[in-house]
Amino acid sequence: MRFHFLSPLFLCSSSIVAPVASFAPRVPAPTASNHGRTSSQIYAKNPTETHSVDHSKTIDSVKNALSGVALATVLWTAPASFAGATHFSSFINDQVVASSVASAKEMASGTGSRVNKDPESLLRYGLPINNKEVRELQKNIESIRLNVSSKRKTSALDDLKKARSIVNTKESKMTSSCRDPNVCSSIIQSMKDKMGPLEESLQASTNYMNGSDQEREALDKSYVTQDKIQKDLTALEEQMVPAGYVTPVPSDYNDLPQLQGRATVEMVLKKPNGEPFDIEGTLSKEAKMTMVIDGYAAPVTAGNFVDLVQKGFYNNMDIQRSDGFVVQTGDPKGEAEGYVGTPSKAVGAGKHGERLIPLEIFVTGDKGPFYETTIEDEGRGGQATVLPFSSYGAMGWAREEYEPNSGSSQFFWLLFDSDLTPAGKNVLDGRYPCFGYVVEGADFLRDIKEGDVIVSAKVTDGAEKLVQPK
Repeated sequence: MRFHFLSPLFLCSSSIVAPVASFAPRVPAPTASNHGRTSSQIYAKNPTETHSVDHSKTIDSVKNALSGVALATVLWTAPASFAGATHFSSFINDQVVASSVASAKEMASGTGSRVNKDPESLLRYGLPINNKEVRELQKNIESIRLNVSSKRKTSALDDLKKARSIVNTKESKMTSSCRDPNVCSSIIQSMKDKMGPLEESLQASTNYMNGSDQEREALDKSYVTQDKIQKDLTALEEQMVPAGYVTPVPSDYNDLPQLQGRATVEMVLKKPNGEPFDIEGTLSKEAKMTMVIDGYAAPVTAGNFVDLVQKGFYNNMDIQRSDGFVVQTGDPKGEAEGYVGTPSKAVGAGKHGERLIPLEIFVTGDKGPFYETTIEDEGRGGQATVLPFSSYGAMGWAREEYEPNSGSSQFFWLLFDSDLTPAGKNVLDGRYPCFGYVVEGADFLRDIKEGDVIVSAKVTDGAEKLVQPK
């Protein structure tokens, strides 16, 4: 059983429609033993009183919202404003890293009115690190990429100048945050070595006419070099995660798999009739996607997914939904509507013995995720989540609409669109956990249809970070 999609309007939220879930994943209903935990919240640290939602009032509000076409248009197209600098992390005395408090308009996803759709950038901002110099470096390096793609050559050169100044004058401040300063020094040197060729290709692009083959060649070379620098940047920031850092999870969930860090998963899909995937005229016999699964932001959700991948649960499974908004899978054949396994004592089992997991939401500024309740139920609507649904191919965990602890094995890829699902203004952030992004091959999602088959899913990196229940 799968999501029941209602209308594009439900992908957006405001003070009127925010409490309403946009999707209704038709996954196992909870048994009597775990029903009623909807209003019970469990935090990684300080538990607080929960807030319930009167769904009858919610429905009335939605009806009011639907009466205005103009309102719908505003909700679909309202711009979101972001301030990347507010996402800088800070250490807590007990060595738990928490990012600063931010509203939905101050998410980690970019600056100004621009929405950050880059999954690798979002993953970098989601790292539990505390170094303002590297965040400033990140802002400038990523800005080079945006300026190259829009042919703002002078701006790209200016960003490069700022980035070079940071690596030349603030190296010691960055390496002081690293687990191994020597490793970080080598990474920074690698970045410096690439900045010279990047400047040369950017300067060369300014010497040619707009639209010429020579300009395109110089910009392509710049883009490739900048991408290599970004990969160095990722390696540098990953070195800044404190040694032994683990996102705190309540002991209630110790009988569920947990991912302590990040893992990489590769999936290969084929069409059942042997036809190729067609992406804007480019044909491929198979679709191959690489995903980074984030146990920093969603240790229980990510752990459950990686555990199922390692068990081969998704191998030879059909895609069960593809409607232009999401691509979804994870519902096995037979009466069970999820993975049948040892249930968690905290949330129980589904009606067919499905292993259920709790809803897991990590808000920017908190020390760890909270569980079994939505951001709206907590009265925190509008606050930013550590990983936002603002990238094409963002991965979310499916569940029953009004039961937070009903997720088992179904998940979806969001086909992000800044108009229909604007970051900070959709009803996914804080209501469904985002636990990773497609970082390679996301374009294949455009031609993945119901009935296409996941030939294989495997963990290619980070498998050792999966901790099984003791």
